[in-house]
Amino acid sequence: MAGKKPIIIVGEGEFAEIAYEYFTVDSPYEVVAFTAERAYLKQERLFDLPIVPFEEVENHYDPATYGAFVAVTYTQLNRVRARLFHAVKHKGYTPVSYISSHAFVWRNAKIGANCFIFENNVIQYHVEIGDNVVLWSGNHIGHRSVIRDHCFVSSHVVVSGYCDVGENCFLGVNSSIGDNVKIARDCVIGAGAVVVKDTEEGKVYKGNREPAARVGSLVLFKVKESA
Repeated sequence: MAGKKPIIIVGEGEFAEIAYEYFTVDSPYEVVAFTAERAYLKQERLFDLPIVPFEEVENHYDPATYGAFVAVTYTQLNRVRARLFHAVKHKGYTPVSYISSHAFVWRNAKIGANCFIFENNVIQYHVEIGDNVVLWSGNHIGHRSVIRDHCFVSSHVVVSGYCDVGENCFLGVNSSIGDNVKIARDCVIGAGAVVVKDTEEGKVYKGNREPAARVGSLVLFKVKESA
């Protein structure tokens, strides 16, 4: 496609297929290949494009010419996506972001690298979205709020104004965060949970009849730092 910047997608699962569709139909990028770590390769081609081992991808696609997008969801509380994001940068690739043409992004909002912003998201005045963040469809991110690196926000989540969501968090479908609330890093906010008080690091919160209750702690996986 003339004038489109070529990119490779890191991943070969469902999110990689979705990313291919959205980048192809609704972006200034052209997907030319997929890549996955050799231990997880299941096929040689996807959408009639090559899938090459991640360990040698730079030998096939020069980082000076090709961009990259890491298409991994919230596996190990976003740790796998974070590791591959750093590995892509270490190889010299520039991670690209997708922002749906059907999302509303106010002019002074900031969105980092390797983000995927689906349709019908509302990103308001002076919102800051960090690197490697996924916003699935239909979320509201209120004015002056911050979503920090490596978070995954499911569908129809409401983050009110002046909130701060820490690194590596997962916000479940239909959860709501009240004004001025700080979500500590490594938290899981369950589907439909209502959070109106600051949370503690590494905890799981659920419930909507009263302010969401802390129900346990997370056991985080240790993952290697590079692909």
